[in-house]
Amino acid sequence: MSTLNLNDLEVFVQVVDHGGFTAASRKLGVPKSTLSKRIKELEQQAGVRLIHRTSRSFTVTELGQSLYRHASAMLIEAEAAENVVFGRLAEPSGTVRVTASIPTAQHFLAPLLPEVAAAYPKIRVALHITDGFVDIVQEGIDIAIRDHMNPLPDSGLVQRRLCTDPFWLVASAAYLAQLGSIRQPSDLENAEGLFPAPGDTGWTLSNSGRETQTVTLPARYYANETTPLLEAAKAGLGITCLPSRLCSQAVTAGHLTRVLPDWTAGKITSTLLMPHRRGQLPSVRVVADLIIQQLGDQPSE
Repeated sequence: MSTLNLNDLEVFVQVVDHGGFTAASRKLGVPKSTLSKRIKELEQQAGVRLIHRTSRSFTVTELGQSLYRHASAMLIEAEAAENVVFGRLAEPSGTVRVTASIPTAQHFLAPLLPEVAAAYPKIRVALHITDGFVDIVQEGIDIAIRDHMNPLPDSGLVQRRLCTDPFWLVASAAYLAQLGSIRQPSDLENAEGLFPAPGDTGWTLSNSGRETQTVTLPARYYANETTPLLEAAKAGLGITCLPSRLCSQAVTAGHLTRVLPDWTAGKITSTLLMPHRRGQLPSVRVVADLIIQQLGDQPSE
């Protein structure tokens, strides 16, 4: 029985990790024709088809998926052995690619990641900030932080829930003084709203007694990022609705006041995702652990 070529196995894992030959070619700096030839040679050695590929589709066969899992585990062990030989476990190194939404990056990762760089000089962090969808595997991302209202689908990635935060209504004390007493949602009829987008007109609120009420407010200001909404609320332009973790400091400092503190406008969850293989690398584990420590549940209510 012939032994499978280890270099070809690594090429196979890279191609599957990146979802196709084109992305793997860009990542590895190797021509697609070379990668395709290596995969064909591996299939000939194995005596089975591993990947169904056409000009428009790329599908890993059932046997290919099984081989991928075993080959990935083998490569992790090989890299761990190399780390032991070269002493890298004592000092993690390499580039760790992180992606996150704009609010998460601005409020939490911006102060945290420089601490990583200072504590681990051989780790380079590449932070990609976007509110759009990123294909984690195809883009070669090591760590992604996703903010979501509904449960994430099963993507085959490692998932670690970081925190779940309620949405608070907040405004400046001076603005609320103009409105008079606000004890229930109907008391907001004379208020103005600060919203993420034109067309937004209010919020559906709920309390611990599971009552729900929808409030509709005329819009005073629109901004599709949280920081401008936060600053507009501080300036007394109206009432806005933000995740508690993004506005709790301003509330504690007295810059903002919670409106109807017994009511919230839903919840948002932040989840850390990693491809299985990359999550085993020492440098990725270090960064992931620090993010979990920083963003892990710390109730702000």
